[in-house]
Amino acid sequence: MAYHDESKWTRRTTMKLVGAVAALSPLGWLLGAAPAAMPWPTSATLRPRPPSANDWQKLEEALQGQLFKVSSPLDICRSAPGSPAAKAAIEDMKNPFFLEEQPGATHTTGWIGAFDAAVSPQAIAAENADDITLAVDFASKHGLKLVIKGTGHDYLGRSSAPDSLLIWTHKMRDVEVHDAFVPEGGAIDGIPAVTVSAGTRWLEAYDAVTNHSGRYVQGGGCTSVGACGGFTLGSGFGALSKRFGTGAGSMLEAEVVTANGEVLVVNKFQHPDLFWALRGGGGGTFGIVTRLTLMTHELPEIVGGFMGHIQAKSDAAFRRLIERFAAFYPDNINNPSWGETVKFTPENRLELALIFIDLPEEEAIGTWQPFLDWVDAHPAEYEREIKIVSVPFKDYWNIDFWLENYPALIQKDPRVRQPRGQFWWKTNDSAVSEYMYGYQSRWIPLENFRDPVRLAETFFEASRHWSFKFYINKALAGAAPEAVERDRRTCINPSVFDAAAWVLMQASDTSIFPGVPGHEPDRLKAEELAARVSAGMSVIREATPGAGNYANEADYHEPDWQEAFWGSHYPRLLAIKQRYDPTGMFSTHHSVGSELRNES
Repeated sequence: MAYHDESKWTRRTTMKLVGAVAALSPLGWLLGAAPAAMPWPTSATLRPRPPSANDWQKLEEALQGQLFKVSSPLDICRSAPGSPAAKAAIEDMKNPFFLEEQPGATHTTGWIGAFDAAVSPQAIAAENADDITLAVDFASKHGLKLVIKGTGHDYLGRSSAPDSLLIWTHKMRDVEVHDAFVPEGGAIDGIPAVTVSAGTRWLEAYDAVTNHSGRYVQGGGCTSVGACGGFTLGSGFGALSKRFGTGAGSMLEAEVVTANGEVLVVNKFQHPDLFWALRGGGGGTFGIVTRLTLMTHELPEIVGGFMGHIQAKSDAAFRRLIERFAAFYPDNINNPSWGETVKFTPENRLELALIFIDLPEEEAIGTWQPFLDWVDAHPAEYEREIKIVSVPFKDYWNIDFWLENYPALIQKDPRVRQPRGQFWWKTNDSAVSEYMYGYQSRWIPLENFRDPVRLAETFFEASRHWSFKFYINKALAGAAPEAVERDRRTCINPSVFDAAAWVLMQASDTSIFPGVPGHEPDRLKAEELAARVSAGMSVIREATPGAGNYANEADYHEPDWQEAFWGSHYPRLLAIKQRYDPTGMFSTHHSVGSELRNES
């Protein structure tokens, strides 16, 4: 089943053939063909020359996409603060799909003491790999910093930069479902799979794979996250990763534009070193991925929610509750059936927001019953409220099902002339136009659960500073064996296989837009909250030495980030980086090799 424009594929193939011939001639630019890759500027060559107006014009003529100047959707808020148009712009910034349609917007507006989201002066709305090749060659020749934005979901601000050339892949949204995909150069039986282009969102991938083909692809929980960008390339943990592993583990093949302007198709048969690095080594690091092919899985029958809270009535009772949870968790919840979060709060409250798959409701509640019976046996110390619901998994991304049965759980895109099925989960509102005060995370080794008293004391002390979420699904101890086997062939930090959970402590705001009157960050408040997060996470860090972290969702100021993100794999990743990108064309904050470019 195909969801792509065959005319684009034919045109691109033709352009490659024309480019191969035209690149040999000075007439290549006039023919609109992709030129041969330009040599990297080094000490032995001329310094890059800033592009002239004529250079920009030639680039524009050669592109199949569009070259244009970028503006921020918030410009009206700066020029006419308080006006109806300014108020409308602020309201638009609450819509994740609006943000992705604006080349000058990102989902993270800034981070105190780190960065403010910036706007690139020029952007290329790429339509295919040839456009991206032209952009890479142009940036190399003229010494321009490149920034790549698909959907702009990057906590560390790597989807924007001042004085840069933006490659915007929003228009590259083809999706193709395969009944039997065979990687290029391979001689194996076909594998059910899906190919997604660089601008595809997970909602579009799920629509094609689940709603139309009755399969499942391991992706992100947020519907507006990109399926072919930093999520998958940076490991890609989703709500069901305990069952299906990471997005990186599901990767079968990638098409990537490298720093020398070459378009490579990589898999375990072709360029296996680069393929390994792309599977978890970080987005926009080793090249610009233009499409990914991911394996698909048999569709689960049931998905359910296990939601509610348990309120402890004293500090001592909360310590005992955490201890009971720490003892209960490894044998009952740390398995392929469960995902999502348990929140620990300073108010002595456990907030449950879990999902389960392929368990009847009675079995799901039965799993928790011994824990809940213990809670109920101490009514003077605890109050609880628990709700459970399950739905057919085939309806998980069916907007009609949610509007009819649980409309409060989703937000339909309210704008006119939008795709009818475009929606996001209401719980993701807090990640739209998010300004970070503090954001720190950590894997929790399974070993720590062997001493539930000590772990309870660690979690209790951390919760005195700030609340934190405990993610079942963003760690692989307890995951399905076949998922673990796939992920062991990636470059994810091996410590993830010894981790039973991942914790996140975060303080942020969705009403902060640096440089916009009335929406500037309160520095004193920001610094206070950042300090509370840092103090709370220091307790957890001290209790988990060497635990490592999930590279996509980590502190901007992550200490010893190379070891934390990739562990023993880092030297090999760095060697591959130096082979495919020796001058650091693709360099972003805390990416492989960025320490050599002073961008760490």
